[in-house]
Parts: sequence; C-alpha cells; structure tokens
Amino acid sequence: MATKEEWKKRVIEAIEKRSAEMIEIGETLLHIPEMGFKEVKTAALVEEKFRSMGLTYRKGLALTGVVAELSGRTKKARLAIMGELDSILVPSNPNADPLTGAAHACGHNASIAGMLGAGMGLLDSGVMKELDGDVSLMAVPAEELVELEYRNRLRQEGKLVFLAGKQEFIRLGVLDGVDMVLMFHLKETDPVKKALIGATHNGVIAKFIRYKGKEAHAGGAPHMGINALNAALIGLLGIHAQRETFRDEDCIRVHPIITKGGDLVNVVPADVRLETFVRGRTVEAMQDANQKVNRALQAGAMAIGAAVDILDLPGYLPSLSDARLDQLFASNMTSLLGPEAVGPAGHQTGSTDIGDISHLMPALHGYIKAGKGNLHTEEFVISDPHLAYVESAKGLALTAVDLLWDGAREGLSIKKNYRAKYTKDEYLKILTQLSQSA
Repeated sequence: MATKEEWKKRVIEAIEKRSAEMIEIGETLLHIPEMGFKEVKTAALVEEKFRSMGLTYRKGLALTGVVAELSGRTKKARLAIMGELDSILVPSNPNADPLTGAAHACGHNASIAGMLGAGMGLLDSGVMKELDGDVSLMAVPAEELVELEYRNRLRQEGKLVFLAGKQEFIRLGVLDGVDMVLMFHLKETDPVKKALIGATHNGVIAKFIRYKGKEAHAGGAPHMGINALNAALIGLLGIHAQRETFRDEDCIRVHPIITKGGDLVNVVPADVRLETFVRGRTVEAMQDANQKVNRALQAGAMAIGAAVDILDLPGYLPSLSDARLDQLFASNMTSLLGPEAVGPAGHQTGSTDIGDISHLMPALHGYIKAGKGNLHTEEFVISDPHLAYVESAKGLALTAVDLLWDGAREGLSIKKNYRAKYTKDEYLKILTQLSQSA
C-alpha cells in the first residue's frame, strides 16, 4: 500500500507529464482576455478541458462560471480549488485584445491553468480513490471589481445581486457544503522568492457617483447652467482634504476616476459620473472613510447647486488568512522549489473577493511570483510559464492530498478549529447593508 508521500510523487509526475498542455492552456487564455461576467470564450475553454478529463460539470453559474467535481473514496470533507476567469482593461499591455483593450495583466489565465492542472494531477495519478473527500474545480467569473455602471445594470436587470463572482457563488449556494477553498494569484518576479503565503487584503466599498447639473450654452450663456463637472471637481478636492484624517494602520485607499465629464465641449456639463473605491483593512475603517468621502461628494454638489446621487455598491470584505492552510501550501512549495523560495506575503492593500469566502470558511490565497512588471499595467507579463502554470498546479494538488488523506484528518481538523466570522445568512445581510444608496 503506497504512502501519502509516494502518492504525492505520483501526482507530481502526472502533472509534469501534462506540463506542455498546461502551458498551452495558460498561453491560449493569455490571448483571449475577457472582462468580468463576459468571459464566454474563457469559460468555453474550461468546459472543453473538463470534457476531455471525462468530468461532468455545471455551467452558467453567476452568468459564466463553470464547476466540475472530483469524487474521493468517501465524502468526509469537500474542498474547492478555484481559478478566475476574468481580466482587466490595459489597452497598452502587449497581450491586450486590440478590440476591447482587455488584458491578463493580473495573471488570472495562470490561475485557471493551475486549477485545471491540479485537477488533472489528482485525476491522472489515481490518488482520488485514496482520499476521503471530494474536490470541486471552480472557474469563477469577475474577481476584478470594475465596470461598475455595467455591473449595476446587470443587477437592475435581475441577472446579479452582487458584483463579484465569488460573492455570487456564495449567494447561489455553489459553495454550500464546501469546507475550505484553495487558490493562488500571480505576483511580480523576485530574485529569490517564488511563492508567498499568509497574505491578508484590504476590503473595499465600490461607489458609483452621478452629479446632475443644468445644461446651457457654454460660450453664450454659461450663467444659465449648473456645471456638474465643477461640482465633481470640488467633491474630489474634498476627498483629498480628508486624506490626512486616514490612520496609517487602517490602510485606507481612495482612488476615483471620472467616467463621464459631460457631453459636448460647448455645453455646460449636466451629467458627470465617477467611480471610486474606498478600501480599508477592516470593515469599520472602510465605513468610517466612506462617510467622509460621501460628505465631500455631497459638499461639491452643494457648492455649485447641483444634485448628486451616490450609490454604494457591494464590494469585498477584508481577507483573512488561515495559518495551517498557509503552512501546508508553504511546505509543498518548499518541497518543489527549495526552502529559500517561499516567504511571507504580509498585508496587501489591494482587494480580492476571496476575502468574502475567508469570513465563512478557511481559505488559502497563495502568491506565485512568476510575473514581470507591475500588476495591472502595460508592463506585466508572465516571465516564468513553468512556475506560473505547472508548479502552481502541483502546489494546489499536493495541498489537496494533505487535506483529504487519512480520513481527511488534516482538513477536518482545520475546519473544526476555524472560527467563522459569519454564517452565510449573516454574511448576505451584511453585504446587502453595504450596498445601500447613500
């Protein structure tokens, strides 16, 4: 009877045999980037791979999500391995879609390849018949919290309730019965470190703001108008005046953009629209900063005599880390890459919807440092495809083996000792409260 370590070697061998295919998946996805809730081609590729693996799957979850199941010998535990379907808009990135400007400048193509590769390794090696639990392979839409006006329209049309894929998976019950979640993100290359563990992240409130003024001829009768752009500019200056009140330990980030500044250059702007995030390390810090931002935005309207509508949209909760999950992943990545290659990630002031899941169950969010250039920029490319697509898959698969081996002892122990911040119903209530109009 083979030991766990012998089975893990078989998993590694099975993944390595498929390494060319995994790299091909990642590189194919690199050249078909799609924005959140629009990932039709990306989802179709995942479906194709699930079929080739002989798996049945559910599709169209939260519009584009796809989920397949790997069955263990018993059902003592269930874990999910996630990959993210979407990209962002960086038209100047060398791999951007020339028509849409979408680009995988955050490496989600690697997370899908890694999720599929982990599934292939668990399946091809035969280890699932030795594991006491099931593995759900989940391709999740819309991690990037962008195109707020578009997503809010989907909400108004009844196609969504929340704005991100993992939130919708929770609401729809896709994660019901799941005990823990494993996934990774890419990060910039480091000369020594190749994997990071223990990351926490800021939470975020997303905001859509519309200033309403009065049109007038900009040259002939500007005094007859109410300039909504001026109202917006004063509101933005008011936000800047608040920055010295944000405490360093709260890691507040507010970064607005103007998505519409008017209609014509010779007409006083009467319809001006902004989007912004209010990020913070805790829910309380986010809410405090959000009140200050709202006051500033309202003051801009009052100064000019315009009206303003402020819509607070459901963002992400701050993410939490689970030390035991982190250490399992770190141990496996160390065995693959060497002891000097794995280190701590610390707190990240960006945000991700894995934060919402981490308040309900243990969640691993590792970092694989296989990118070159800064994330979300024209500079970001994958510099180490084997690390990004193949070694990441090994790390996820080996961690799944650890969690589900020997009666799922390790996984059940982590589940037992985890103290969820919220039940599913409590979480949905809180997220709904965060999405009320100001």
